[in-house]
Amino acid sequence: MNLFDILGPVMVGPSSSHTAGAVRIGRMARRLLGEETPQTAHIALSGSFAATGQGHGTDRALIAGLLGMQTDDERIPASFDVAREAGMGFTFSRTNLSGEHPNTARISLTAASGNTLSMIASSLGGGRIMVVEMNGLRVSFSGDLPTLIVQNRDQPGHVRDVTSLLAEHSVNIATLHLYRDYPGGNAVMIIETDKAVPQAILDRLRGINGINGVTFVGTEKER
Repeated sequence: MNLFDILGPVMVGPSSSHTAGAVRIGRMARRLLGEETPQTAHIALSGSFAATGQGHGTDRALIAGLLGMQTDDERIPASFDVAREAGMGFTFSRTNLSGEHPNTARISLTAASGNTLSMIASSLGGGRIMVVEMNGLRVSFSGDLPTLIVQNRDQPGHVRDVTSLLAEHSVNIATLHLYRDYPGGNAVMIIETDKAVPQAILDRLRGINGINGVTFVGTEKER
């Protein structure tokens, strides 16, 4: 445990779970989409996020994160206006994500390029978050470590391709988790590493037949 775990994040807003965590969920969705600012966003709030989120500024915090704001950005209360000025459309709804953490949101994004992202993530308290679903596949990662996300067809050889490239560039694997919807269907590898994954690896992975998407999420550097 470090001092940050005890004191929580430097932030604008009344709640580390409903505000700071919500900003980080939005930032994570933006990073996974891989675009500067989404063109459209629909956010479904579940549990405590739905019940008390508006009073805690959860809705504005999520939009702030999608715009790339940090947890201590003084523009968070005005994020709706900032989003409209940036040309980002957004809507909210309430849902019941049974079995998920009470502070959970489902975010659906569309970029100007046509890229889309569906993500479910939870705010665990103290500004910590956990992504539990990505594009329909169950996953589990926090973004606390450098994270390589590889979406691929579930077929032999892809784990070898990825781990061999990481070893070739002396990138040590901290954790590796595999998820799939059914044998031979869609799969995703979530690989946490000890350092940033070089662009050369990302480019080579994107050229492999059967690998449909490659995303690297570096750690947050809060001021």
